[in-house]
Amino acid sequence: MKKLFIVLSIIFFSWNLFSQEDAWVYLVDKENESVYLADPILMLSQKAIDRKERHGVSIDSRDIPVNETYISALKSANGITILAKSKWFNTVHIRGEKTDIENLFLNQNSLLDPEKRFIDKIVFADRSEAALERSANNKTKTKLETTLTTFDYGNSANQIEMFNGDVLHQEGYTGEGMTIAIMDGGFPNVNNMSAFQDLRNAGKIIDDYDFVNRDDDVYTSTVTDHGTLVLSTMAGYFNGDGKNFVGTAPDASYYLFITEDGSDENPVEESYWVEAAERADSLGVDIINTSLGYDDFDPGTKYDYSDADMDGNTTFITKGANIAFDKGMLLVTSAGNAYATSIGAPADSPNTLTVGAVDSNGDFAFFSSIGTSYQPSLKPDVVTQGLNSFVIDENDNITTTSGTSFSSPIMAGGVACLWQVFPDLSNLEIINLVRESGSQYNNPDYYLGYGIPDLEVAFNNINALYLIGSNTEFDLKLYPNPVTDKLYISLPTEGVFTLNLFDILGKIVNTFQVSNEFNTIITANLANGIYVARIQTSTGTHTFRLIKQ
Repeated sequence: MKKLFIVLSIIFFSWNLFSQEDAWVYLVDKENESVYLADPILMLSQKAIDRKERHGVSIDSRDIPVNETYISALKSANGITILAKSKWFNTVHIRGEKTDIENLFLNQNSLLDPEKRFIDKIVFADRSEAALERSANNKTKTKLETTLTTFDYGNSANQIEMFNGDVLHQEGYTGEGMTIAIMDGGFPNVNNMSAFQDLRNAGKIIDDYDFVNRDDDVYTSTVTDHGTLVLSTMAGYFNGDGKNFVGTAPDASYYLFITEDGSDENPVEESYWVEAAERADSLGVDIINTSLGYDDFDPGTKYDYSDADMDGNTTFITKGANIAFDKGMLLVTSAGNAYATSIGAPADSPNTLTVGAVDSNGDFAFFSSIGTSYQPSLKPDVVTQGLNSFVIDENDNITTTSGTSFSSPIMAGGVACLWQVFPDLSNLEIINLVRESGSQYNNPDYYLGYGIPDLEVAFNNINALYLIGSNTEFDLKLYPNPVTDKLYISLPTEGVFTLNLFDILGKIVNTFQVSNEFNTIITANLANGIYVARIQTSTGTHTFRLIKQ
């Protein structure tokens, strides 16, 4: 079953192309690790370092670049083409005939140093092939509906008012200071369109790169304008001359990355995406929007994923998304347009905010992909308008089109404005605030997830929670925070006290009697999310924000 986010031309492949294999070459080590870790500015921007420090994200060996000496050795190998690289996985994506790939592993000594074996293992994208190890041991893109219609702007307000994103704008939160990377297909005419004139004038299209063609020309693609449409939902702006349009994060800054290859459906696009995510991390990006999904590939290939592979940690792109989350970025991902069948990757990751689609009335859109029990967390997470979404095409026309390709960036822009309010909150805290503001948070399902978010509620909850903290005079502590299985309470005085635990909506979850003798609360069965712990003592009421993960 094909789930296409972008309608692309079918390419007829030669027999020679089908005879080639794609594979990931995992390398044994990196060079100068101590030097890089001692001086992170050699590999990360100051913005990235500051963001990691702000969110308590450690800088580690995954941030160190791939050893270029190893890459040069691989380039010199017979019949091998290098298509992408990943510092997080310390791997290189290659293409070549099976025998050449096998020889690469067997003869690696001759490529670099007779005494040096630098390849840890080789994993074929065709998983029926055995991996080559030192021990010697879909994509489906959801369909982009291309029939665009003109519209009366009055209707376009619905897609931001649906989740009260306009309330954040009225409060002055329009994405200023937040940085969003868009992983997509082409961005034709973004460099000339009047809809992005203010964005360009403010220098808020920071940079761009085409990871497929290895150049910085993202504006002349004739294959698809999908990236342009996606960007418009967040950053498009018209005011006057008969046109009015405001994206959900008009004052955010943007990186435009092409990771989508219009010529075929191949696992290398997963590697392009991971490479772009690594670039985004090194540049200090806050949010990544991905309106792409992978599970089925081109006919005649052997790379397809099964539904069981959508388990949050199997596909290369999903594993990359999990690392991106660990690095402190917030990923917003389209659920897919699979017409009531399951989502693809990386939307299956428990660490992405996966967005499904509804119509203008908030009812389930028939094409929006649904979650399954294979995902380790409920999917989709939330939904926003994806049926007849309002966008701006490459000719500066305000039009409508449909797909979770657009509900995702519409939501991503809203999330950017929310995170702007208190940037010291973590990516997990922001995701949980969005989930917990959902219209059916107490009764989620595989179609709408937690429902339509209410960012006004999330905003108010942030304001309330941000002021919560320990009373230093009383010196009462709850730890660890975030908590997983057990929560400990440290009391500076003797006595038995009442601890009430509330969810984000103010509903009491449980009540405990605590003392220095009984100071442990089991939280293993507590749902992940943000809670408020309130302890009544002889000195007053003490309130804490608590994260369960």
